[in-house]
Amino acid sequence: MSTPLRSALPPHIAVIGGGPAGLMACETLLAGGARVELYDAMPSVGRKFLLAGKGGLNLTHAEPTATFRARYAERQPEVAAWLDRLDADGLRAWAGELGISTFVGSSGKVFPAEMKAAPLLRAWLHRLRVAGLTLHMRHRWNGAVVPAAEPGAGRWQLAFDAPAGPQTTTVDAVVLALGGASWARLGSDGAWQPWLAGQGVDVRPLAPSNCGFDIAWSEHLKGKQAGAPLKGVRLTFTDRLGHHFSRLGEAVVSANGIEGNLVYAASALLRDEIAANGHADLHLDLLPAKDLPTLTTALAKGRGARSMPNHLKEQAGLTGVKAALLREGLDAAQWTALCADPAALAGRIKALPLRLTAPRPIDEAISSAGGVRLEAMDAGLMLAALPGVFCAGEMLDWEAPTGGYLLTACFASGRVAGQGALDWWSAARAAAPAQADSSL
Repeated sequence: MSTPLRSALPPHIAVIGGGPAGLMACETLLAGGARVELYDAMPSVGRKFLLAGKGGLNLTHAEPTATFRARYAERQPEVAAWLDRLDADGLRAWAGELGISTFVGSSGKVFPAEMKAAPLLRAWLHRLRVAGLTLHMRHRWNGAVVPAAEPGAGRWQLAFDAPAGPQTTTVDAVVLALGGASWARLGSDGAWQPWLAGQGVDVRPLAPSNCGFDIAWSEHLKGKQAGAPLKGVRLTFTDRLGHHFSRLGEAVVSANGIEGNLVYAASALLRDEIAANGHADLHLDLLPAKDLPTLTTALAKGRGARSMPNHLKEQAGLTGVKAALLREGLDAAQWTALCADPAALAGRIKALPLRLTAPRPIDEAISSAGGVRLEAMDAGLMLAALPGVFCAGEMLDWEAPTGGYLLTACFASGRVAGQGALDWWSAARAAAPAQADSSL
């Protein structure tokens, strides 16, 4: 008779992971009347969220709905269902309820008026604590999620490594929001992958996303140009399957290769091409504002006694790192021949070939791809292999470029998982009396 008695109580739900997805799950659960405890391995919540706001928190993006949702590529249908619960406008309204006003920048990115994450996080945590949230910091989940031994005491038993030693708790449902594997020092180390896979959950290996890539630069270019910004260039790339990318933007030449927002936007295609082909070949238009015939004509003008760098500067406006890249990979004879051929020189400026050999390590990436496959979950983000266990955020198998899309989907998935747990509990509670009656 313990099941009907238990069903009369509010659900006791554990949320593991204190990033945006986990905190939004907490908020949703508390609003639904649940007793919620949040566990996180770090000394405080929102570590990666605060880092994201260090240079100005890009909360979401103010562009047409169809364009916004297309940013999620092949996962657009699934993520769109999350955004139906909390989209860009809804996220701005939610921030406003916390007393955080937002504005749209010239690029369409949405920022808090103070350009910082800390005020929003403080206001949010205050509201969650007032609503009854209990926080357990420095509690690292060790992967144990086993059916509770005592009927009626809850469904799942969890185990944690805590400052006072091993701790266990028994709860009715669990929301996992453990992040991917980028920036491990902030708490997302991907350690959960084998734990869930061992429980029969279909997990796609994590991979770097929104990341830089390795290029075999010469020692000269590394020593002179590492850290130099590439402004106003166009990156063009077509993969083996015919997927085409072409966009204006900015990048940075690093000692290891190339990185920056323009590269991050193409990172999924570039990463997958390298995985399949061993390398990815892209082209940079160093002077996208100049067309090829005009540039060729300008470079064909006699340079007299001027050096080639001065000729490039005067006739094409090409200086600094762009001029250095133009010569990169060419020996003296090749460079001399190129300088003697204005059409070939202009062609190289308009389509500088770069070969990427590997993505940078996942811990350097802004985010990660892969994770719990969405096919292994229901619409409420509950794991088919573990009924009553839900997942949210970056640990799910989706990815998006930077620009507010990552955060928006993390927030939205947290709301979906929290509501999914409430709906699942309500259904289980409604079924409990009938199950008890059938046993009499």
